[in-house]
Amino acid sequence: MHRGRRLLGVATWGVLLAFGSILRADPPDGSASTSPATQSPSSEPTVGHKLAGSLVALMEDEIKSGFKTRSIDRAWQQFCSYAAMKMDTTSGAFTGSEVTGNCRLRWYDRLMRNPLSAPAEAEKFTRDLHVALRGDHTGLDQALRIAREKMDHGSREARRFAPVTSPEAALDAVGEALNGAQAGYAAALAPLTRSELNELVRSLYPVLTGSARQGHTLDDRGTGRRLCDLMEKMDRAGLYAAADALIPLADPDLLKQLASLPDDGEVRVEGVTGKVVRQVVMPGGAIVVGGKEKNVYDLDKMTGVTAIIDLGGDDEYREGAVSFERPVLITIDLGGDDRYEATRPGVQGGAVLGVGMLIDVAGNDVYRAKDVAQGSCLAGVGILIDYQGDDQYLAIRRAQGQALGGLGLLIDRAGRDRYHAAMWAQGYGGPLGFAVLDDLAGEDHYYAGGLYLDSYPETPGYEGWSQGIGSGLRQVASGGIGVILDGGGDDVYEFDYISHGGGYWCGLGFARDFGGNDRRYGGTRTAYSGGARGEPMFQRFSNGFGCHYALGFLFDDAGDDSYGGTIMGLGFAWDLSVGFLCDFGGNDRYEATGGGTQGNGAQAGLGVIFDYTGNDTYLGQGQGFASPGISYHPLPQCGGNFSFVIDYGGKDTYGCGAQDNTYNRRGSDNGFLIDRPLPEEAASPQTTARPKDGTRAGT
Repeated sequence: MHRGRRLLGVATWGVLLAFGSILRADPPDGSASTSPATQSPSSEPTVGHKLAGSLVALMEDEIKSGFKTRSIDRAWQQFCSYAAMKMDTTSGAFTGSEVTGNCRLRWYDRLMRNPLSAPAEAEKFTRDLHVALRGDHTGLDQALRIAREKMDHGSREARRFAPVTSPEAALDAVGEALNGAQAGYAAALAPLTRSELNELVRSLYPVLTGSARQGHTLDDRGTGRRLCDLMEKMDRAGLYAAADALIPLADPDLLKQLASLPDDGEVRVEGVTGKVVRQVVMPGGAIVVGGKEKNVYDLDKMTGVTAIIDLGGDDEYREGAVSFERPVLITIDLGGDDRYEATRPGVQGGAVLGVGMLIDVAGNDVYRAKDVAQGSCLAGVGILIDYQGDDQYLAIRRAQGQALGGLGLLIDRAGRDRYHAAMWAQGYGGPLGFAVLDDLAGEDHYYAGGLYLDSYPETPGYEGWSQGIGSGLRQVASGGIGVILDGGGDDVYEFDYISHGGGYWCGLGFARDFGGNDRRYGGTRTAYSGGARGEPMFQRFSNGFGCHYALGFLFDDAGDDSYGGTIMGLGFAWDLSVGFLCDFGGNDRYEATGGGTQGNGAQAGLGVIFDYTGNDTYLGQGQGFASPGISYHPLPQCGGNFSFVIDYGGKDTYGCGAQDNTYNRRGSDNGFLIDRPLPEEAASPQTTARPKDGTRAGT
């Protein structure tokens, strides 16, 4: 064992002095109102902690300094070289092993080869994406350009949008959006033969969702692989062109002009109960305009209708499946407490091999569905934007910002909202999928799990697979990009297995909360139905983790937060993976206490917790512990396990017995628990203690 080292060596003091005021406890700024339309994503942050990027750079420097301090630079280089070799040898569509290169993203590949630069990219990506989604339609345009690049669909220039100055011009814009969405959809399907298209139509939902009860793979893996191969063959850039066509519909001026349409006509439309003031037949299909009183829309009975605009009232929308039979559907509701009810897949801003968009401008709304709903897609585009109100989103699988083979977005701009799902939800990106749930404001409650028994027979609990998860399907395909973002408020997150800022099976997952005192429960407190759990409270993989050749990131910018779970979480990496949990402020509690928890790498992994300022509490004894043993990969070729807990500032409590302002070896040479004062705290008296692992913590 190494003896405790002098707290502030020459190299580290150089870092502190170089950052200067950056390392002071500057308050976060989550209230700036600069519009993304005029704010460059790379300029001074307008959300979250002002110094988040600099703090991530400090963390990277601390990790590199630790390698030098312990003379394990060579081991780290072996880790990076081994990861690069694995990326090379598994890049083919068929490799002779479970890990293959089908559906693999270039960004994922690059981050796997450069794991220490990954947190800086992840911090910037989540911040830029949130800044864009806070804006109007020009911000949505920026977000879709970000998605294009990350999903290997190239780049494009920012769009220019003509002003919408009349209700008729707004209606024309809706028609143009329909035409553009249909053209993009047709382009996406063009590479497929009729037989291949029939395969997708017949099997997408049953194989990828309908028969699924476990999150990590499929019952019919052979057909699942075939479907993923066909989605790779699609021109998925066409799907992004379809999404681009819908951007003008998020223009606040367009929505205002639509709201001023006269409520003085009346026509009959099959499937509508209540007043319809207008029906406009356009090349892209009929546009129906409902009146300001209550309407009931049986959307599946409204054949030939591709857009619904409702002027107000407490309305009810039933079904409305978007599929190959009706490949494009736009719904714009301009006011009222509305109910959206459905049992079929591809609804409520969802799509199965189609393009769906739902915009609700105001009201306390309820969205209730089963699968592939609420900003979700299979081989398509699903977008839901809710502007105001205390809303409820209720679904089961593949919902609330989920994508497999396309783009899924759920943007809620205000209100105290409730999200309730069982699996593959709330920012879940499956193979070839880019998925985002961004709730911009309010005290929100997120629930994911409680229904399907977990697929680990040795431990109890439920599947979750939600809240910022980028995941592949084992023995089927590599993963996509999943993101959950929250703009502020005291939020509650409940989740079961494989949830909250994590990557699985060659995927990338991101979670970020920009403000508020947040509670993260590792394990849903009730069953999905709301009754008592049938399984003991137990949760596995969460809070900034990577599992099986994956990367996951969790950032929290401010507030007194708690992080729960049972095992294998909280900045945890397993099997050639990377996991980071970064908290930039507040008095925080790290509550998961099971084995391999709190800043741990295992089976050739890099796991890190970084906490800046605050009086923090770390329960259990696993902080920064690195086991010297590996069974999945050969030593010394794979480099080893790398584990870090790095805490700056405050009076902290560690379950392992480490003391403030000490530098500790935890397990092997690759295990670090580093507690440092802020510059203004560095002159305070130091103490010497002996942590429970026997390492002397020196001053």
